Amino acid sequence: MLHAVIMAGGSGTRFWPQSRKKMPKQLLKLSGDRTMIQQTVDRCSGLIRPEHSWIVTNAVQATATSHQLPELPSENILVEPQARNTAPCVGLAAIHTVQRDPDAIMLIMPADHVISTSDDFQNAVKQATAVVDAEPNRLVMFGITPTFPSTGFGYVERGSSLQDVKHAFEVDAFHEKPQLQLAEEYVASGDFYWNCGIFCWKAETILNQLQQHEPDTYQRLQRVGQAIGQGGYDQVLAEEFPQMNSISIDCAVLERATGATVIEAPFNWDDVGSWLAVPRLADQDESGNTIEGAFVGVDTKDCIVRTSNNHLVATLGVSDLIIVHTDDATLVAHQRDSERIKELLLKLKEQDGVEYL
Repeated sequence: MLHAVIMAGGSGTRFWPQSRKKMPKQLLKLSGDRTMIQQTVDRCSGLIRPEHSWIVTNAVQATATSHQLPELPSENILVEPQARNTAPCVGLAAIHTVQRDPDAIMLIMPADHVISTSDDFQNAVKQATAVVDAEPNRLVMFGITPTFPSTGFGYVERGSSLQDVKHAFEVDAFHEKPQLQLAEEYVASGDFYWNCGIFCWKAETILNQLQQHEPDTYQRLQRVGQAIGQGGYDQVLAEEFPQMNSISIDCAVLERATGATVIEAPFNWDDVGSWLAVPRLADQDESGNTIEGAFVGVDTKDCIVRTSNNHLVATLGVSDLIIVHTDDATLVAHQRDSERIKELLLKLKEQDGVEYL
């Protein structure tokens, strides 16, 4: 059976003040009338049954996540006692899925990405599943054809084509976020993809790879697995999980393993990394403004404004601003400083403003 594993941790600090520790980016409606995590689950509808969909999140966000996804069994909301990056996250999900379904194939996805069409996505997943069915040791990932020389994404370099599988390639190498000149060379070559963090493999295979490359994490996962369904599960998880090596699944396994495979994604993808992504996902007015909520503007252009329907934001003679109003905080920033929002949150911590985080 195919199981969806949706990674839903993190705090989404770049989307402050709408995004908070208890209500991060994936729990917000940034594109459409469903939250990002709801859209991620919806994307698998008809392909993966709700009882085969898993969410890995943290204790602070678990209740809100469960409320947004009432169709999922409560035991499918897996709670990390501490953030330890994606390798322990994937391992925890694998331990659970393999116990329920020894032949489980896992589709791993972040909860906070936007993908244009579900049909294209599902067709790509079916192709990946077929590759894994035919060769169970394959570790399949999706690569996004670059549309510009991004310095913010990791890249995957493709090698030889897989026989009889369209748009699927052996992975030749992984490359960290490059400088601009190198990114331009990657894009010009046509042999590089953005690593979008969506993977497909057998649960048993990824556990075997963790055993080989991260043996301590594997042993701790085994102890957690032995406690599933037992009265002491929470205690064992709390003892073992924080001791696992904090490392990404890319560095822990994919960059070390044989059998890494990249499929050229046929779907449009956006990682929605900051407020600057919002104009790509929503309509704009005649002045290039992206608006949600009550707004009036004069001589205002290319601004991002988000507020409620009962709180008016009025602007006069401004451009290229991010203006986000919530019940207890308002952000006004130039778009060129969108990556500096974390500095504001550090300042808030220094001033004991934890209630705003």
